[in-house]
Amino acid sequence: MEESIILEKLSGFGLTRQEASLYLYLLQTTGATGYEAAKQTGISRSNAYSGLAALTEKGAAYRVEGNTSRYVAVDVKEFCRNKLYNLRQDSLYLEKHMPAPVREEEGYFTITGERNLLDKARFLIENAKERLYLSAANRFFKQFQPELEKFAADGKKLVILTEKNPGIPGAVFYHKEFSEESSGQIRLIADSSRVLTGEITGQISDSGLYCGLQNFVDVFKEAMRNEIRLIELTEKNGE
Repeated sequence: MEESIILEKLSGFGLTRQEASLYLYLLQTTGATGYEAAKQTGISRSNAYSGLAALTEKGAAYRVEGNTSRYVAVDVKEFCRNKLYNLRQDSLYLEKHMPAPVREEEGYFTITGERNLLDKARFLIENAKERLYLSAANRFFKQFQPELEKFAADGKKLVILTEKNPGIPGAVFYHKEFSEESSGQIRLIADSSRVLTGEITGQISDSGLYCGLQNFVDVFKEAMRNEIRLIELTEKNGE
């Protein structure tokens, strides 16, 4: 079990590192007191008690009353689904009540980090209205498969450049090889109005560029058109 990965994922559901450690411990017991949790996790007794109290407030544990309070973990599926449901409700409220955003400034925006780049790509895929061009190595398509399948199923134009046809019904596929050096490249054009280009390797240095400047988008589109023409010409000549 990759405990460090589990603790990191739990932090995404609003738990601190210590709270996540306590929750993971509780999941592997039938219940524990603050003293027992502190002893088994190596967390100080005061921090263990405050952490367990926080877990009950956040819906990750129940407190069983008795001569000595014991804490029992909420099933992880229930905890995660409850969090997602409540976040969804909060999201709907914010979307309805937040002030209208100022029009997005035109320019070039740097996005750093693998997760942020993937999140931006997914957002563009989900919100594209008519057409989408995506050039990336095959390994990326598993992460976007549901969104891309829905996009194509809705009758929108989807053009894919990658090594092996990912088998998305309705998508137009062009075979493109990626070298070891270029295997992290991702290029995306949404609705001929937004471009995302970057390098995703899982390193801290991963970064990309997001742009809505029409001149830049047009140049980027033309470069991808030329790449597609070259692929078609190469396949026609049987090379």
